[in-house]
Amino acid sequence: MGEKRAYKARKSGGGRKKLKPEHDAGKNLKEQMDAAVALYNSEVSLQAIGEELGLNPIKVRKLLITAGVYESEVAEKVQDTFEEYRETQDYITSILSTANDLQLSKASVTSYLPYKKGVYFPSTAEKEKISVGAERQRRYRAMKRWRTDPIEENFWGVVLAYAGVKFKTYSGLPFTYEIRKGRSGEYTKELWIDRRENSKSLAWSSVLLALRNMKKVGEVVDHPKALGDIRGVTYIYGMFYRFGLIDVPDEVKEKMGHPKKRKK
Repeated sequence: MGEKRAYKARKSGGGRKKLKPEHDAGKNLKEQMDAAVALYNSEVSLQAIGEELGLNPIKVRKLLITAGVYESEVAEKVQDTFEEYRETQDYITSILSTANDLQLSKASVTSYLPYKKGVYFPSTAEKEKISVGAERQRRYRAMKRWRTDPIEENFWGVVLAYAGVKFKTYSGLPFTYEIRKGRSGEYTKELWIDRRENSKSLAWSSVLLALRNMKKVGEVVDHPKALGDIRGVTYIYGMFYRFGLIDVPDEVKEKMGHPKKRKK
């Protein structure tokens, strides 16, 4: 038998060296995600995107979900159900509960969830610091809080969460809004509507008046004035439709950006 080698203490910070020290999983994921989004925005099917990038369609879909650009009824149902369980359960248990609830396999559930990020930001973080997917979840949670407890403070949280999101008016004109902060650092109760060429203000009191004039959540509202003779109601109408608070006539949905069915 050979001689036993003397023990050599390992240096602090030592360990197995990376086989590929240049490999950056986060960077690679982002590059794949950006490439998939670019192709998807060109109306390319998931199968075609996969062939172009050398990925299977399921991974392509997961990349697009992570980027916050893929929408489908199944994806929304899975993500919403998962988020509900996630409030009281850990990640793995939430996946299993979602699978059981929706009668899906664990693999199917995870395929409709975004890739787990290495960095998470609190709900108070500025929009510029969070991902598109995180913004979507922020909006979902804000709306859920208001539906559970429909008080003014919670509805203000919904309006804050949707600042910067694209809306369309009854006639199809695009707009966004922003909410500025005053000298104290607190948000002012005023929405600034951006119509590309100019901006105009919309009072918070006007939004609340339209909300009170709603007869029932989800009901079809034929035209903006049905919410009341309110200054800026044409913008409020577009906001409420995007929030899911009202429905609009079928012939108006395409003008207002009714989601198109993407190629599978």
